[in-house]
Amino acid sequence: MYKIETSKHGFTLTFGGTLYSEELCRWLEESKQVLAKRNESFGVIVDMRSLLPLGPEARALILQGQELYRKAGLVRSAVILQSSSTTEQFRQLAKDSLIYKNERYIDASKDEDFLKQALDWVTSRIEPDQPKG
Repeated sequence: MYKIETSKHGFTLTFGGTLYSEELCRWLEESKQVLAKRNESFGVIVDMRSLLPLGPEARALILQGQELYRKAGLVRSAVILQSSSTTEQFRQLAKDSLIYKNERYIDASKDEDFLKQALDWVTSRIEPDQPKG
């Protein structure tokens, strides 16, 4: 399952369950369409709390998508996760697609304020792991 939402900060992407190649191909095509309408830099919040680890074909398609978003103007992204194995997969994919330095990972199981942290990073470059107060 995937969903693409356009918002003030750019996009919110939601991925959940098991993602297969055909569904990720649809995501790539839909992404190309929404990105073509964008003419300025943007941020992305990615909600992957219910995503299961990806197989090799799915990882390759996600990598293509990350590169597509980067080339279209992605400046910062925040990824919300709850699984350490999925977190590690996406750290590696971000390194491979050259978005790692501008991407932050937020563990939703450790902080109920995960959405605010994601928005703060994407819109104001406030590091998610900074102490509050």
